[in-house]
Amino acid sequence: MEQLTQNLKDGAMQIMQVPFPALNAGQVLVRNHYSLISAGTEGKTVKDARLGYIGKARARKEEVKKVIQTAKTIGVLETYKMVMNKLDAPSALGYSCAGEIIAVADDVKDFKIGDKVACGGAGAVHAEVVAISVNLCVKLDDNADLKSACFTTVGAIAMQGIRQADLRLAENCVVIGLGLIGQITVSLLKASGVNVIAIDIDSNQVAKAKLMGADLSLSRNDELLSNKINEFTNGYGADAVIITASTSSNDPIELAGELCRKKGKVIIVGAVPTGFSRKNYYIKELELKMSCSYGPGRYDSEFEEEGIDYPYAYVRWTETRNMQAFAKLLQEQKIPIDKIITHEFAFQNAKAAYDLILEKSEPFAGIVLKYDIEKKIESKVVLNQTKKASKVYIGLIGAGSFAQNILLPRIATTESSFIGLTTGKSNNAINISQKYKFNYCTNEVNDLFADENINTIFITTRHDSHFEYVKKGIENGKNVFVEKPLCLNEEELTIIKNDVSKYNGNIMVGFNRRFAPLLQTIKSKTSSDSPVSIHYRINAGAVASDHWTQNPKIGGGRIIGEVCHFIDLCAYIAGSKVKYVSGFSMLTAGHTEDTVTINLIMENGSIANICYYANGSKELAKERIEVYNGGNTYILDDFKSLNMFGKSNKKVEQKQDKGHQQEIIEFINSIKDGKSNPISFDEIYNSMLATFKAITSIRSNGQSIKVE
Repeated sequence: MEQLTQNLKDGAMQIMQVPFPALNAGQVLVRNHYSLISAGTEGKTVKDARLGYIGKARARKEEVKKVIQTAKTIGVLETYKMVMNKLDAPSALGYSCAGEIIAVADDVKDFKIGDKVACGGAGAVHAEVVAISVNLCVKLDDNADLKSACFTTVGAIAMQGIRQADLRLAENCVVIGLGLIGQITVSLLKASGVNVIAIDIDSNQVAKAKLMGADLSLSRNDELLSNKINEFTNGYGADAVIITASTSSNDPIELAGELCRKKGKVIIVGAVPTGFSRKNYYIKELELKMSCSYGPGRYDSEFEEEGIDYPYAYVRWTETRNMQAFAKLLQEQKIPIDKIITHEFAFQNAKAAYDLILEKSEPFAGIVLKYDIEKKIESKVVLNQTKKASKVYIGLIGAGSFAQNILLPRIATTESSFIGLTTGKSNNAINISQKYKFNYCTNEVNDLFADENINTIFITTRHDSHFEYVKKGIENGKNVFVEKPLCLNEEELTIIKNDVSKYNGNIMVGFNRRFAPLLQTIKSKTSSDSPVSIHYRINAGAVASDHWTQNPKIGGGRIIGEVCHFIDLCAYIAGSKVKYVSGFSMLTAGHTEDTVTINLIMENGSIANICYYANGSKELAKERIEVYNGGNTYILDDFKSLNMFGKSNKKVEQKQDKGHQQEIIEFINSIKDGKSNPISFDEIYNSMLATFKAITSIRSNGQSIKVE
């Protein structure tokens, strides 16, 4: 199939041949008939991409701060590589479309193949086929006009702004900014019986607002603007002002304060500064509110990704229900959407649409892309690239930032060959396949497991899928490398253990810190004749409670997702399995078990104390390991410097190296040379079991739990 993409480095746009997006649980695949270009949001994205590096930095100041912070941690060169990788990757555009369902996930019950739907969100891109979660997808009548329906997401944004204003019949509302969302806002307000005053700096948009139903449509440059609105509202001012403009100027927020009546409301829908003069807002006691996109549920992963709805009685209007309501208004022809549509481009000519927006060569409002629905499309892309001879033939599942920045560059240096790739985003799939010379990319994970040319599977997906893919890898006789964790609970761990007993391949979990050069120095100097004492402090930093890693069903939480690393490393340094574990979590309201201390006792008598803190300063380095053994002490700081104290003191410093390269080399060589796995499964099993037992202990107020 084809998808419109943009290169963030130079702004170049192209229509790429890509595989279908992956169909995950709770999703449907939709063949687009139409998609809508949001001239404001997408226009800014495209404009920023075409800027030089200095212009990009000025436009993305927050991102620049993150880059600087990353450079302090991992170095300028590695940070530069990461930034260039992101800029070189083709980026998707679009967030509102309509089409017909061509596939549904097994757990989806309310949609079926053949349903006409309107879609929104990050997945609703300009592409022939899109994957949409059920709460971002609304069913349409069989006779629905899909050209109009592709406006549904933008309509929901306008509708949510109006809901925030909480207007009553015959009240007065000013709409400032008459772009696409502004025009729809005007029409919705008029349909609900509100008197509408429309304002914009563009005379063409002012005229269009009249067609959309505005009772009074004025230019911002009209010297009598305030007088006319004062007269229209019988001297009281507007009951509410909805700002749908997008500008760096303070004028909309200042104007809203001037035009609003006492005790009125100002609602911000568009992207405008909120710094304003106190006078009007203070004297009139105005209520200032922000409107969040399509409505309640937006940016909530449980709602959008897991399909968990809010109770109807308590949250009457969610983003889904807003989309449904707007789609119904379109079906009943209560919104004159045809008057907003100024341009229609064939999907193949999408670049011309964006050129029109940036150059402003003619007036525009609603711009839609039309897809050729008679065209045959392929779900898989075969690249037929020349392969080097090797004994390790790789299939990759998942290609997010970790895979792109850490694993793939390192795998590429080994004697191995890339065969098949599947990942969630179609544009990522084709870009990575071309960059690393995969034979093909596909949306079907089972294609990789069934491919007899693939003998090794790398898994870098979200944690909840690890168990399923590891199990399939074992069942299909593949060698498996899975990023930590191996799985999310003891039941899954037991199943894998039983499967491994009947399996001859290699299973590796990404416990890379074992392979770090400075850690290897410590390991070589500790005596196996006497136990070791370890103090391991991790300044982990805060992660939002709604991040997917904190979700017990998806990420498993930070102990399972990351602390397993540190438990494994302590066992490795000690040269012994964990025998007992106990742990405590910081008891605070709303805590997410990410500030904890965990104590380990090893079978050989070694002890370890892991302090994993999410409440520290970002200025402090992340990791510090202290190892005490046989009269010697070794202090490793962030895998960059090692201080050794004993008969002779010594300090070693190097570029940060957490062992990723050596980890990959040893895993690939173990397959190529027919050797045992770099980490035995018994060790992997013990580290994961100790992790699960640590959680049991934390929830049992620190009870010591035997790891067996």
